[in-house]
Amino acid sequence: MADLSLMGSDDESTELKKLNADVSEDPDNFENWEKLVRAAEGLEGGLNRNSSPQSIAATREIYDHFLAKFPLLFGYWKKYAELEFSIAGTEAAEMVYERGVASVSSSVDLWTSYCNFKVETSHDSDVIRELFERGANFVGLDFLAHPFWDKYLEFEERLEAVDKIFAILDRVVHIPMHQYARYFERFRQLAQTRPLPELLPEDTLQQFRREIENEGPTTVQAGAQQLKADKGELEIEREMRTRIDNFHLEIFARTQTETTKRWTYESEIKRPYFHVTELDEAQLVNWRKYLDFEEVEGDYMRAAFLYERCLVTCAFYDEFWFRYARWMLAQKGKEEEVRNIYQRACTLYVPIARPAIRLHYAYFEEMSDRLDLARDIHEATLIALPGHIETIVSWANLERRNSGLEAAIEVYKNQIDSRECDIYAKAALVTEWARLLWKIKGSTDEARQVFQKNQHWYLDSRPFWINYLTFELDQPTSADTEQVQYQRIKQVHDDIRRKSHLPPLTIKDLTHYYMVYLLERGTKEAAKEYMTLDREVNGPFSVQTTQKIKLAEDGQESSTERRMMMENGHPGVEVDEAAIRRGENPYTKYYQQQGEPPAPVNGQQVG
Repeated sequence: MADLSLMGSDDESTELKKLNADVSEDPDNFENWEKLVRAAEGLEGGLNRNSSPQSIAATREIYDHFLAKFPLLFGYWKKYAELEFSIAGTEAAEMVYERGVASVSSSVDLWTSYCNFKVETSHDSDVIRELFERGANFVGLDFLAHPFWDKYLEFEERLEAVDKIFAILDRVVHIPMHQYARYFERFRQLAQTRPLPELLPEDTLQQFRREIENEGPTTVQAGAQQLKADKGELEIEREMRTRIDNFHLEIFARTQTETTKRWTYESEIKRPYFHVTELDEAQLVNWRKYLDFEEVEGDYMRAAFLYERCLVTCAFYDEFWFRYARWMLAQKGKEEEVRNIYQRACTLYVPIARPAIRLHYAYFEEMSDRLDLARDIHEATLIALPGHIETIVSWANLERRNSGLEAAIEVYKNQIDSRECDIYAKAALVTEWARLLWKIKGSTDEARQVFQKNQHWYLDSRPFWINYLTFELDQPTSADTEQVQYQRIKQVHDDIRRKSHLPPLTIKDLTHYYMVYLLERGTKEAAKEYMTLDREVNGPFSVQTTQKIKLAEDGQESSTERRMMMENGHPGVEVDEAAIRRGENPYTKYYQQQGEPPAPVNGQQVG
């Protein structure tokens, strides 16, 4: 940020530096950001045209960083615009308003403030009206849009543009909103004084006229006689206005019905604006039901607008971004709108720690034959989340679909060789590499070689050994080949029990898979091996030969048994004096073998 040492008093500078450091240390802490913005606003007793350039530059930079981090905070866009107006004038404030409505286009409050600002600072009614129309397109359908429409009507009233006022009311009376009845009453009263061509479309007016004329002459009572007289123009207009009023009442009834249907959901919206705090489940359920309702109603504009409203409140919930993109993709010719949804979700709102929406964006671009962009999305995700297995697998499959098997394997090799990828992720990627060779290439031998050549690197990886054992168990066999496959499966299982560094409970689980195999596919010797393993993994420690050997420093079962006698049946811990002198914890190996974290010492975890 700007040099914070050159602004305000020494105390203000010190405080601002401290708050800025707090934000830098924890950029997701909203309270720290609010404190920093408030401190910047208060520099030199409140910024104005005469404030120091350093204070103005620092405050602008703080606001820019803050609103880049939280672009949906409409109230701060308003404050920033007001600040710019006091510092630099109309054009600077208007630029901030433009940035604001681009960031949170569905904010009734922000559009109303922007239009009011334009009314107060501009003398060009056409320019002002054009801005109101832009706002109407973005927020006119909001259930609580009455402040915006009131401001629009107020502007036209200043100009005494009655025809414009009536045209606005004619639009509003069709919109289900909170204060629909108030607008209709005004519309109905004004309609009585407006020319007929303004009241309804020409074809509807002609239809009404024909119906009235077809009713025949009017019967007039003259003394004892009834005379028939043709209807004059005034009488026709009077009857037409009556019909038009009834037609408008039907519009009112429909709007009333639509408003009532939506009130069920609107009344449950407790927070219609963005905030960093989580929403309760009842709020999320209400949004889901409301979206269901509008989708079934079938009005594209209303459904799309509701999604935009929803994604202000639920911006951090990727389920609604997924839903919006999927719904939009189902609409014809809306590919660019879908792309815009994904880009907003990926670049502004959904945390990178949840990359699923980014992967879907990559699939969309792949579908659109923009493969380079799909690759870039994967690569960018891995820069922020190095070693993220799902992203790497997705990237490899992208290459397999479009460039072939070798390109997919190259992705895995590059990631396995990368320093950014930890050992646990690499173990999972090796299994995915082997799966490609097995499932896609159909080469069981090559897949087996990948497992065999890499197993010594991943002795403590649970996914590696689970996938290796599953791979061998899933190979098809016959009576002629079962014995050969049995030896392969047995070898993997033996390596798990004797060579791997897996916790005892994991080894026990994997051994149970092998024991099921023995019962279901084993030969007549299988029962003996099954009972031996059952004793080893399910029996008391005193009969677990393999585990006792692994616990002994010298690899001898007898060493563990001697410790057991000394420790009343517990295997204890063999003490290595030289290791203790080197500062090593003598209990570490025991805890590792038991699959437990080291015991705390003096309130701290030991290594």
